[in-house]
Amino acid sequence: MRSTRSRKSAANRIEPVKILPGLKSCRESRIALRLIGWASVTMGVAAVGLYVGRELRLRYKFNHRTPADFFAHAGDESPAEYGVGI
Repeated sequence: MRSTRSRKSAANRIEPVKILPGLKSCRESRIALRLIGWASVTMGVAAVGLYVGRELRLRYKFNHRTPADFFAHAGDESPAEYGVGI
């Protein structure tokens, strides 16, 4: 008695065709593209974080000025050579 299942011969099987021996499979290339995509996203998030942090710091420094910051030479490293009053 024959079984009702049909057997597929080896000739009827579909196997992936490799054009060049160095090519990766679709799954491997998909993993690589996914990795590159996530790396790009993390770099973008880091860049935005640095920019936002810098802006917040500058605004904080601007809002916390002292009265001495309004004078002409408030932040100079070297002393002024004029207007000494001698």
